[in-house]
Amino acid sequence: MKAIPLSALLLATASLRAEATSPSVAFDWFEYTGRDPALASPAPAGYYSNPILAGFYPDPSICRVGEDYYLVNSTFAYFPGIPTFHSRDLVHWTQLGHVVTRPAQLNYDGLGVSRGIFAPSISHHAGTFYLVCTMVDAGGNFLMTATNPAGPWSDPVWLGFDGIDPSIFFDDDGRAWLVNNGPPPDNRPLYDGHRAIWLQEFDARAAKLTGPREIIVNGGTDLSQHPIWIEGPHLFRRGSWYYLICAEGGTGEDHSEVVFRSQAVRGPFVPFARNPILTQRTLDPRRPHPVTCTGHADLVATPDGAWWAVFLGCRPYEGNLYNTGRETFLLPVTWTDDWPVILGPNQPVPLIVAAPKLSLSPPPPVPLNGNFTWRDEFDGPALQPVWSFLRTPHATWFSLSARPGALTLQPRPIALHDRGNPSFLGRRQQHAHFTTTTAVGVPTVAGESGGIAAFQNETHYFFLGIRRLDSRLEVFLERASGQDHAGAPQVIARAEVSAPVPAQVYLRIEARGRLYSFSYAARPDEWRMLKDDEDGAILSTAVAGGFVGAYVGLHARVER
Repeated sequence: MKAIPLSALLLATASLRAEATSPSVAFDWFEYTGRDPALASPAPAGYYSNPILAGFYPDPSICRVGEDYYLVNSTFAYFPGIPTFHSRDLVHWTQLGHVVTRPAQLNYDGLGVSRGIFAPSISHHAGTFYLVCTMVDAGGNFLMTATNPAGPWSDPVWLGFDGIDPSIFFDDDGRAWLVNNGPPPDNRPLYDGHRAIWLQEFDARAAKLTGPREIIVNGGTDLSQHPIWIEGPHLFRRGSWYYLICAEGGTGEDHSEVVFRSQAVRGPFVPFARNPILTQRTLDPRRPHPVTCTGHADLVATPDGAWWAVFLGCRPYEGNLYNTGRETFLLPVTWTDDWPVILGPNQPVPLIVAAPKLSLSPPPPVPLNGNFTWRDEFDGPALQPVWSFLRTPHATWFSLSARPGALTLQPRPIALHDRGNPSFLGRRQQHAHFTTTTAVGVPTVAGESGGIAAFQNETHYFFLGIRRLDSRLEVFLERASGQDHAGAPQVIARAEVSAPVPAQVYLRIEARGRLYSFSYAARPDEWRMLKDDEDGAILSTAVAGGFVGAYVGLHARVER
């Protein structure tokens, strides 16, 4: 199945307009190398490494069509939205494209980085793929459909109900049902975090909900214990039982996955006596190479009757600090007395696991897990699908053809700390230990800068850039930490590049857990340290807040 190039989809949309012609900043290449110690030894034959999608790939949802598997993730305020992946072995995933590719589909304007696309769910029935999702702060719950998961996907159909995390289940009789997180009975919470799981029939032909809406789980596994944030529901059937799996406990270290079952689709649903079926909250935080915050699972059956679970988890490098966000993991499901269990009590998530007995998928063109080096020479006709924009680009401020063999970005007066669409193209930080490097052409206009950024949100990022000051050239490091002068970004290091001013400068960011180093070179391999051992914990979820992971990428701007 052929992927649709990101640039082709964006540039084909009539709503994009060209910026006025002016000098641009050119990047000859971009290289990313990840080298996490826990992944230093590759998985042996017949095994795979967790996570299967490293970096910010949260809230996985999966479906099977014959021998093919399709997976989607949340993307919040990043555009294009909702990556679609394909695999035949559940281990090696290739990105096909995105669900949200046209600026007119959804409105991201002004959204904070952790708003927007929450928890998409993918399903397939009678030749059509269905995706339901929530656009937080910008429209609510919607449905999109496609006959090819690579796209194009339809415009949204707004479903008009309260809550988040919808998911569609197609029963054996052809009827469909939608479950979602919603308010508690009478919209009167008994405590903070009191939510409910709602059920309503879905008319697939009319693409609308029909019949009564009803609560099938109030609060969670045991209302008397005040369970919090029951969400991420998925409904499925095995034999005569209907199963409802949900996340419970919030998205932090108390996160878990729980299961209920019933003999009828409308319930009553009874919780498993040995819930949760997945959590890491009881384990020693000092264990080696911990995985934390596990939950928000989805299950899939293989043709041979085996069951597997995809779920999110986090890999801290210290305490509760992780910059890579919530990642996608894979584990087998064990059935006990007709109850599914992903991990037993006090079992840590393994990083090396025996692989499913399925036909092998080819290695993806862009690696998504393990340690690797990936380099983009920008010599193709379109951007590779790993690149993301902050919010919707309403103008074509980037080009792969203006200077063949390079990516050019148009500097504009939109900064990373704004809530607009800056001239920024980023890819996910997928390792706690990594190096990323680029070659950037020196800006030709005073007051413009270009460089490489490590970005978590509008108030937490680093920008290592170069700018022309009259006849001089300055390398600088800007930091936004949420605490500097009421959150305003500050230049914390600078150096003048010795004359003669080169045509190109090399920039490098290196991370070793929470320690980030920033260096530059006026000539290849003649590196100078600008700032060493800077505290990169500002890029962690624990410090910056929100639900996303850090990105590294290329940025150009007009200085203000």
